Amino acid sequence: MKAILFDPFCGASGDMTIGALIDLGADSGKTREAMECAANVDVEISRSNRKGISACSVEVSTKKEGSLALSEIIIRIKAMDIPSVVIDDAISVFNILGKAEAKIHGTTLEKLHFHELGQEDAIADIVGACTAFNDLGLKEYRIYCTPISVGMGFIEFSHGKFPVPAPAALEILKEYSLPWQMGPVEGELLTPTGAALLAHFVNEKGIIPVIKAHKISYGAGRKDLFVPNVLRIVKGEIDDALITDMIEMLETNVDDVTGQVLGNLIEELLKAGARDVSIIPATMKKGRSGHIIQVIAKPEDSPGLARKIIEETGSLGVRIIPIKHRLIALREMNKVSIILNGKEFEIAVKIARDSRGVLLNISAEFEDCKRVSSKSGIPVRNVIRITEEEARKNFSAVIA
Repeated sequence: MKAILFDPFCGASGDMTIGALIDLGADSGKTREAMECAANVDVEISRSNRKGISACSVEVSTKKEGSLALSEIIIRIKAMDIPSVVIDDAISVFNILGKAEAKIHGTTLEKLHFHELGQEDAIADIVGACTAFNDLGLKEYRIYCTPISVGMGFIEFSHGKFPVPAPAALEILKEYSLPWQMGPVEGELLTPTGAALLAHFVNEKGIIPVIKAHKISYGAGRKDLFVPNVLRIVKGEIDDALITDMIEMLETNVDDVTGQVLGNLIEELLKAGARDVSIIPATMKKGRSGHIIQVIAKPEDSPGLARKIIEETGSLGVRIIPIKHRLIALREMNKVSIILNGKEFEIAVKIARDSRGVLLNISAEFEDCKRVSSKSGIPVRNVIRITEEEARKNFSAVIA
């Protein structure tokens, strides 16, 4: 599987992200044009050296001071003559920033007015990064991120000093479960814009797969530090047949919950994002019959699922058991048509492949098979068998 690895060992900002994407092969002219169209700025793209590392440098000079409200920024971006996918991405990034700022300041998105983040250079950075990202076609890639170095010490704001990372950046790191660490130098290395771009682009956090590197790029930061002030991107191919997936297991014991409540709990937890739910009969203290409830969940979903368990069962606590990761197949849904008793029926099937496209398993959707069995008079187990045999004929080829 094609993969991109963001490696912000010295932080990330808007201009560093653009520089690294251009160094990776994005069209610099198209990116500059989009940035200068989006905002009142001049953009200079050049090569620079950071502690012996040759990197692409993007310098944005503002021609007009001032800042805009989120609603004004979105109106401006929507009016641009650029691909709709870039518009959607840029608006999504600004919404990430907006939600973080609104929460910090105790206001709503509608009333929010950006200050530093609503200035012309920030608008140019976000549109430029989204333009370069889509020019490279990176939506087809699995996007990973190593732990982000945020710097150390304090930074100055118009309303006082704050410790690194900045409040908006920290809120984004928390909300999107992006892994981060202090250091390696004093000062701010991760800007809110850099955090929002990573939050939008990255879809795998915390686990770095075995990867074959095909190309490496560097985007230069503005300061010359005692470490290479660059954002590194690695473009390559995952060397695992199965995909690593971060999960946690939630667990609690209950001894006074009816079967009907437990059955409903399974449905509610799956609706709320649980990956799997198991309820195991158990003998509790004093010989009472009870159950162990186990839920497989993504880490970001655990708090909400734990609350749901407590609300539905009356449990007083839920254990969260960390698991290193699980290996999973790539899953997709498709449909096949089968002929039974002279009639054609369409049935959904779930297809599992490894990252090389090799077919691992096919399973027919039971509810569809049950419906077809009722209409055709054919036993449901035979409908399942016929459906899966037909699906294997259609989908057994390796997907490149």
